Amino acid sequence: MRNSVLYTIEKGELDKLIGILHRDGYTVVGPTVRDGAIGYEAIESVQQLPIGWTDEQAPGHYRLKRRDDDLYFGHVVGPQSIKKFFFPPKQRLFGIRREGENDYVFEATQPEPPRYAFVGVRACDLAAVRVQDRVFNDVMPDPYYAKARSQAVFIGVNCAEPGGTCFCTSMDTGPRCTQGFDIALTELKSTFTVEVGSDKGRKLLEALEHKTTDANTKHLVDLMMQSAAEHMGRSLNTDGLPEMLLNNLQHPHWDEVAKRCMDCANCTLSCPTCFCSNVEDKTDLTGDHAERWRTWGSCFTLEFSYHTGGYNRSSTAARYRQWLTHKLASWHEQFGTSGCVGCGRCITWCPVGIDITKEANAITDDVKRFRAEQERQRAEEVGS
Repeated sequence: MRNSVLYTIEKGELDKLIGILHRDGYTVVGPTVRDGAIGYEAIESVQQLPIGWTDEQAPGHYRLKRRDDDLYFGHVVGPQSIKKFFFPPKQRLFGIRREGENDYVFEATQPEPPRYAFVGVRACDLAAVRVQDRVFNDVMPDPYYAKARSQAVFIGVNCAEPGGTCFCTSMDTGPRCTQGFDIALTELKSTFTVEVGSDKGRKLLEALEHKTTDANTKHLVDLMMQSAAEHMGRSLNTDGLPEMLLNNLQHPHWDEVAKRCMDCANCTLSCPTCFCSNVEDKTDLTGDHAERWRTWGSCFTLEFSYHTGGYNRSSTAARYRQWLTHKLASWHEQFGTSGCVGCGRCITWCPVGIDITKEANAITDDVKRFRAEQERQRAEEVGS
């Protein structure tokens, strides 16, 4: 049970909050229905939220369905996270322009990021931002990322109904927002409870009509979070997982997964923490102008593993193993945390339904069975 103070606002206050954020110069981003899915886009009011919609998710399966109520946030996560707003899929880094015979002008024209205010962000996506901070903001900050991150506002929403591919409880990243938010909401029938996470969030709350939440409602929220944690669509045993994976790089299950994997990179493109990128240099036909662009990359493509002399991950099995072990194991060595937040997007959006929890558990369970059998045989030898 959380000991923080909760406040209550009427649902109409959320539209007022969005208006305040717009007035203060923020580009407000929230979940909205588009192209048959729920994704994060710029919004002007609560009317653009997926009111009365939910999402049905399973391995390789996503469908929108109508709810029998008018909840604003009665869904989980769509195909994309808020990563694209801090780390754009395609970004111009600089340009070079020739002026005269031998004069060149360097154009450092990386644009200034908007001031984003994110409404309706789930706990797993807030956790994903903290994971990406380790890459783009901690040691050698990326200027665009650092600026966008520092001026952003985060209005989180606690998950009361996890989806069929969610496993945030296993990764200790949800279903409740615990950090990284300015305000965290829990949606009830006609109200929201509000938890304040920063001075910025407190100022926003003070601009709204609010009251302290009573003990019964606070207890209800705790029960909702407990129920959500107990009804995850998936689970992953993380006890000793990094060592188990890194010590079994030749396990035959990698080849079994490779038989199904299409190398399509859907998992990396939908993942809220993947950060691989490519750098492309372009020039015009006259040779008077050149540009350098950064685009999202993926370790699932053969070209991404190219080094001088050839490809160091030429098989699908090697590329899948690289992705999964980096996500669940070597991230711990690099950054002190897992690279997975349990959002389940890689499972939902894999065309053939490859399940990261199932594949990782298959290897660890097999190794544990093998070790148990060895222990049993040794015990029998000692007893005889």
